[in-house]
This record gives sequence, C-alpha cells and structure tokens, in this order.
Amino acid sequence: MNSLIAQRTQQLLTLARKGDQGALNNLCGLYVERIRRIARLRMGPQLRSQLESMDIVQDALWAAIHGLDGFVHQDEGDFLRWLSIIVENTIRDNIDRIHAGKRDVRKQVSLDSTVVRTDERRLPPRHPVSTTTPSLLVARSEELDRLERAMDQLKDEYRQVILLAKIEGLSYAQVGRRLGKTADAVGMLLSRAMVALTDAFEAL
Repeated sequence: MNSLIAQRTQQLLTLARKGDQGALNNLCGLYVERIRRIARLRMGPQLRSQLESMDIVQDALWAAIHGLDGFVHQDEGDFLRWLSIIVENTIRDNIDRIHAGKRDVRKQVSLDSTVVRTDERRLPPRHPVSTTTPSLLVARSEELDRLERAMDQLKDEYRQVILLAKIEGLSYAQVGRRLGKTADAVGMLLSRAMVALTDAFEAL
C-alpha cells in the first residue's frame, strides 16, 4: 500500500474513532473503490449476475463502521485486509440469502413472509491480519479491469488460491487450512495459478 495512503488511513481512523463524521466519510471514500474491486474479484462472473457489487460495498462499509472500535491497527495494510475479510463475510451472507430464497420458492413459501432484518450482520473480525500488503490491488484502474477479466477465465481452484494469498494476504499455512492442503502444496498451486493468470492477463 502507498505509504501516504497508509498514513492518511491512520489519521482518519484516529479521528473517526473519536466520532468525527467527516473523517469517517473520508475514510469510506478512500476505500470504496478498493472494496468494490475486492467484491467483484471475489464474486466472479456468476455471482455478479445475481448480486450488485455496490450493495456488497454498502453492507461491508456498514459492518466496518459499526465494528471500527474493535479494529486494531498494527501494520501497513491491516485496514485493507480487515475490509477484505468483511467483504468475504458479506458475500457469504448474501449467498446464504440467495440459497434460502430458492429453498423458500421450492417450498412455495411467500417471500413476503420471510423478512430479513437489515441489522443482522456478521460481526467483523476484531484482530489485525499480520501479512504482506495485498499486491494485486495496487494498480491503475484499467489494469484492474483487465485483472478482473483475466481472473474470470481461471478455474475455481486457481481463483480461490489467488484470492486468499494475494487479495486477502493470508500466509501459505493459513491458505492451506482453508483449502485442506499443506503449505508446500499451496505454494505450488499458487505458482501454477499465477502463471495461468499472467497468461490470461497478457492475452487480453
């Protein structure tokens, strides 16, 4: 992450925790596009046809704002990684709602009878994620557009390992626990995935 952005983030976080509404608005504005990119990369083309990325962004920002007091900033990039986890949780919540809605339709239950309360949100993580800064998000907008299209072309296993290791910034051991693989296996999988991503990116 750009050091100036990291410094600005720390300043805004300090002010926002003190109740400065302007700082809170500026903090959201500073990260809204990054959150949107994270959301779109995580959803992939199929989910993008069912979920509106800006709805995910708004829900994620809502959760982040209400969980701000519990966020602990230690290293550069912590805030973006924290937001990335909130985005993932928000997408999962929306997927659950989609599946629940389909089950309700199959059971011929009126959607009107199932009211989803807007204040029911998964709590954001309360600890920093001490890993390297997600490198794929530090790029110009046009490069991110190409990255999104290239990621769409990858098989699910490659997309998943890139998202976890390069977007969320997890270590190989952490990714391995998520995928049921050893750290060495994650390293080899990520290497193949990045080659495939590079090929797809350059072909666009």
